[in-house]
Amino acid sequence: MWLRSQPWEAVAARFPIRLPRGYLGDATAPDDPRLLTALPDAAELVDDPGDVPDPVGEQARSPLPWVVRKHEDRVLLLLTKRCHLYCRYCFRRDHTPGEKEDPTPEEWAAALAYTRGSGAREVIFSGGDPLAVPDARLCEAIDAVRPEVPVVRIHTRAPITFPQRVTPRLVSELRARAPVWVLVHANHALELTPPVREALARLVDAGVPVLNQAVLLRGVNDDVEAQVQLCEALVALRVFPYYLHHPDAAPGNAAFRLSLERGREIHEGMRRRLSGIALPTYVIDPPDGSGKRSIGPAV
Repeated sequence: MWLRSQPWEAVAARFPIRLPRGYLGDATAPDDPRLLTALPDAAELVDDPGDVPDPVGEQARSPLPWVVRKHEDRVLLLLTKRCHLYCRYCFRRDHTPGEKEDPTPEEWAAALAYTRGSGAREVIFSGGDPLAVPDARLCEAIDAVRPEVPVVRIHTRAPITFPQRVTPRLVSELRARAPVWVLVHANHALELTPPVREALARLVDAGVPVLNQAVLLRGVNDDVEAQVQLCEALVALRVFPYYLHHPDAAPGNAAFRLSLERGREIHEGMRRRLSGIALPTYVIDPPDGSGKRSIGPAV
């Protein structure tokens, strides 16, 4: 019932397949967003004229391994290439089976030294998923950039895909290292299961600010009603709907892409129905590496 078009082995040879226990939950309908985004599909093997090998321009903005620098005030550190779930629309689809998944001690020391000397005010821990590493390594990384970089952001999908990762111990460690901001990634209200809601509440109750970044995906959440339901549910959970991303044109994810015109229509429909605290900014991250840009209404 969960199987999508084959062959899985050929797809997995290009981009790994990983499903955390419990994420699919009660998903049974073929159009359930959890199935559509988590299970591989033979469409990933089809090259598309719109494919961009480096869809958000990170390679040219990487001064050394595991570091991306697009802005003067921010540095992005990739703690790992591992995730609890490999989303099939991911823009970092250059992770192939058998390759190195974590930095060497020497690479990581160099990345931290660069960050401390960068003059940045914010460091963004990303990956992969930064919560795919042990608490000790995450906390050591936070401590290693302080006090030179005062604000830490953890960009993670783990509270959504693997909520048991948000343990009381982890929350306590993050609270003790404030200011630490957690940016999660939910695309559909169906992902906000009771365990996910508990994990988010654990963070918010501890005073850890939580924001959400969603991706607008064709056939998954590309309608006003789905977006409104997600944003209203997030606000009720005290999670700010921060960004709605236009999908990045990574090779293998063409089935999830939609036009900017359609995206604008959806966002305008959201604007008519959502309050200011519930309306995310619609953004695109272009392949020139210049960073996210807000997508305004068509003129």
